[in-house]
Amino acid sequence: MSSRMRISGREKWKYKKWYRVIAPPTFGEIEIGTIPGDEDWKVIGRTIEVPLYDVTGDISQLHIRFRFQITSIDGDRALTSFRMMELARDYLRSLTRRKTSKVAGIVNLVTKDGYKIRVTGVVFTTYKCKTSQKKLIRKKIFEILEKEASEKTLDEFIKASLGEIQNLIFQEAKKIYPIRKVEIAKIKLLSTPPRTQKEEETETSAEAVVQ
Repeated sequence: MSSRMRISGREKWKYKKWYRVIAPPTFGEIEIGTIPGDEDWKVIGRTIEVPLYDVTGDISQLHIRFRFQITSIDGDRALTSFRMMELARDYLRSLTRRKTSKVAGIVNLVTKDGYKIRVTGVVFTTYKCKTSQKKLIRKKIFEILEKEASEKTLDEFIKASLGEIQNLIFQEAKKIYPIRKVEIAKIKLLSTPPRTQKEEETETSAEAVVQ
């Protein structure tokens, strides 16, 4: 008989450590959940999805969902970064009504601090509009999103997407056709800025000190 001790699935669970998942600084670094893992490196890279309500406590933001990815471990704290924001599908469907139009615009953008993101802006009109009017509204969505991204960091853009940007689009789009509602339906992170040589040297030096 082999002398190697076998550990059952139930026993393995006992050896797992619970990590407190922490929201990014933009969201106040509050705890948004817990996640199990037996090694720190196995936890890094995992994602967690939570409604914005869990972060702010504002029930009106229950339909806004954020996805964060664990990027590093600090003791029992799993630190995260933004990956995606998306509105619940049921919520978006509730905004679609008969004899009205839905105008969506999807565009890839680069923020002021170099993050590449894909953003979906949606305009709901009061009445059904013409194809030519839809094109003008969609063009206005693109113009405003591109301008806002170029002038804001990723964190600033995310915050602005919770109300400020919608209002800007609303004010401009209503000059084209009566508007009922504007939403930023989705923001997806495509890539992060390339690290500078100075950042790489700093990280290398820090690792050498630890060793």
